Amino acid sequence: MEHSWMLKYFAEFFGTLIMVMFGNGAVANSFLKGTTGNAHDGKANGGWILIAFSFGFGVMLPAMLFGSISGNHLNPAVTLAQATASVFPWAQVTPYIISQVLGAICGQLLIITIYWPYIKKSTDSNIVFACFATSDCVNSKWNGFISELVGTGVLMFVAIGLYKGMFFKQAVDIANIGVGFLITALVMALGGPTGPALNPARDFGPRLVYSILPIPNKKDAHWSYGWVPVVAPILGAIIGIFLYKIPFGL
Repeated sequence: MEHSWMLKYFAEFFGTLIMVMFGNGAVANSFLKGTTGNAHDGKANGGWILIAFSFGFGVMLPAMLFGSISGNHLNPAVTLAQATASVFPWAQVTPYIISQVLGAICGQLLIITIYWPYIKKSTDSNIVFACFATSDCVNSKWNGFISELVGTGVLMFVAIGLYKGMFFKQAVDIANIGVGFLITALVMALGGPTGPALNPARDFGPRLVYSILPIPNKKDAHWSYGWVPVVAPILGAIIGIFLYKIPFGL
């Protein structure tokens, strides 16, 4: 069944909202002062494992909900890479990206609403910022760029391969689960240097929210680094899709 483009935009909006809500919600629960996930004030109880799985489920569940509607991009880098590889219409790139960014913004607004008392209690500005956007742990844009480039390249290469290998209906569900675990593995393995983003909407939307709203214990939004989780994932995704397309086809 072919769905209308408007329905696809809604699917991208709600899918990205869920992804950001799950992922950044796990960050907030792990690090903000006084939450049930942070039993020792600043020392994450759930920690990186909780965050990795939450981002994974944040992609897996929308894939099951909306994959058959919009393709479950949830990521401007994925949309641009597919358009560059001629498997997605360029005319729909801008509406998809707008839907994804708006979804990321609304997902972050929900996190703020839920965790507002704990944001106010957390005096460490770095911890508060981490609940919104990414940064490089050693203050190196180059290191952050390489991390995001490689991570998103692997994401695109493996995800395309998973869905390309669908031969029967049940394989769709297997591919959706595989993409969820792919995100989890990437956050675990390659997330140390930056967070990571692997997705321009996931970083840009919450960073914009952080910049505009009167967040307690707020510091600079690091827009000087903000281009890295936008440009690097886009280039990485394009490289990843062509690394798959050239030998295996699409």
